Amino acid sequence: MKLAGKTVLLGVCGGIAAFKAAALCSKLAQAGADVRVIMTASAARFVAPLTFQTLSRHPVYTDMFDETYAGGVSHIDLADRADLVVIAPATANMIGKMAHGIADDMLSTTLLAVTAPILLVPAMNVHMYGHPAVQANIQLLKSRGVAVIEPGAGQLACGYVGKGRMAEPEQLFALIAGMLASDLPLAGKKVLVTAGGTRERIDPVRYIMNDSSGKMGYALAEAARDMGAQVTLVSGPTALNDPANMNVIRVESAVQMLEAVLRHFADADIVVKNAAVADYRVESPARQKIKKSGDTITLKLVKNPDILQTIGSKKTRQFIVGFAAETENVAQYAMEKLTKKNCDLLVANNVAEKGAGFAGDTNRVQIFDRNGLVAESGLIAKKAAAELIMREVARRVNERTGLGDGGGTN
Repeated sequence: MKLAGKTVLLGVCGGIAAFKAAALCSKLAQAGADVRVIMTASAARFVAPLTFQTLSRHPVYTDMFDETYAGGVSHIDLADRADLVVIAPATANMIGKMAHGIADDMLSTTLLAVTAPILLVPAMNVHMYGHPAVQANIQLLKSRGVAVIEPGAGQLACGYVGKGRMAEPEQLFALIAGMLASDLPLAGKKVLVTAGGTRERIDPVRYIMNDSSGKMGYALAEAARDMGAQVTLVSGPTALNDPANMNVIRVESAVQMLEAVLRHFADADIVVKNAAVADYRVESPARQKIKKSGDTITLKLVKNPDILQTIGSKKTRQFIVGFAAETENVAQYAMEKLTKKNCDLLVANNVAEKGAGFAGDTNRVQIFDRNGLVAESGLIAKKAAAELIMREVARRVNERTGLGDGGGTN
């Protein structure tokens, strides 16, 4: 089974999203994980401990003074055996306790003894989440190496609409499986990924942009992370939440994206340039909103810097992966771009094909090297396409460094 032999310590805090934690517990247990659950007193008011006991097939811990384990101290034993700790939902109260070392119940006391990686999954009212104290506590925990998966935006149980929804169990399971995977072909590698489109200003309220959603680039960044890489994601404007456990840099224009890429390029082992960067920008964006006058308007556009060609000309040891979104002659244009931009691999797709264009959740990709087509997929989920691409990258990078197919695993 996928997670057999792995112990997940699941901390459940008092929020309506506790029901999602039950679904996550079930998925982890079905995948073979040894799930041990600690609930706060408030959490037990939302979902009965018996629910988690039934799903995990283990006793649920709620009271640190209820010591039924004769072989040691329960909170130390739980902390020691964990391969990963997941706090879901994580309330503002527990986030504050973790940030400031407060230990006044079973869960917060156990967390002080944990040495395993921690995944924090906040869920709360939109105003609570945005409160400066909560955000400061989250940043402090991130600085200590705690992975935080951002809540989603939408209708909240309290009636508000905004950011605060706990991530879905399916999303969390995929992330946890990646964090616990023993197959980590990119362990020790630094991967730089660009994603999304760029926004080129006409005036303060108008801009030129394309249809890129960023979904493919984000999937590539997550696939690299799940294979053990240290990932930096440079993202243009998207509606997507920041992926957990990576450095995310938000930019707007092509020039800003180039500057961010060059700041991190020297340290990168692998660069995946997926962003759909605008080819041109307005030469002189208006400083104030342009008022409507006349039937036509003329904008003078100038060429943007070519990010892929720039890094291709500067590369030393970096393995560079380029992307080409085409509407015809895919193989021909892909090979021309690979050679011109000095890429190691070029991933191409026909965006005119149904299901393989921008914004959707599926793609059909072809992977080229200097000898031609090396791999291709059918119409598959973008996450699956991203894994296919990154495994091909990992295989080639490890062969280059003499590690072979088994290199980089632990």
